Amino acid sequence: MSEQHQHPSDTSSVIVPPRLVRNTQSANPDDDLECSLHYLPKPLLREFSHVFNNEHSRFGSNSNNNNLQLLAIPTNQRAREDLVAVGDHIEAEKDRLLNVFLTFGKCICEQLRSQGYWADYIDPCSGLPMISLNCNKVYSEVDGMECLLNYKAYNAGFCKILTHPKWGSAVYPATIFAYAPVEVAKSLMASFPSAS
Repeated sequence: MSEQHQHPSDTSSVIVPPRLVRNTQSANPDDDLECSLHYLPKPLLREFSHVFNNEHSRFGSNSNNNNLQLLAIPTNQRAREDLVAVGDHIEAEKDRLLNVFLTFGKCICEQLRSQGYWADYIDPCSGLPMISLNCNKVYSEVDGMECLLNYKAYNAGFCKILTHPKWGSAVYPATIFAYAPVEVAKSLMASFPSAS
């Protein structure tokens, strides 16, 4: 399947719908993440190309695997506070959520890369890739969540604020990207237990 024809249905990019998973890299039950698995729809494919250039194409060339797909794993964490507010306690909560995602993103990417597939995750603070070098275009997490999950957003000054259907603006979005067979990514996601 070529990168131009990502999935059989033109109406949805969802491979695995959102579910709350236990972050096995953390002992804290507040560190659960909602994540899902998606093919990259055309608007995100363009964005992906701008952000990553063609970093992914250097991986998988040694294998005879024709099933490599560009995939997105959007994650959302429920924040303890409404992240639109300001103050030291809000910044501390953002730092906590950032660290939870960085640990989870690194884990996912290391597992995929150890199998010879390309994977990278976006630093939610800068919008830049964490692993791929020489990439200086910013990825918009809010735009990505709107495109992949149909979550709504609104403008607050110069910021676009994501609203989760259950958590409102007490949400912390962050995304992992991969160039791997769908079954490999599905299996990896299934290895994380559901959160209670």
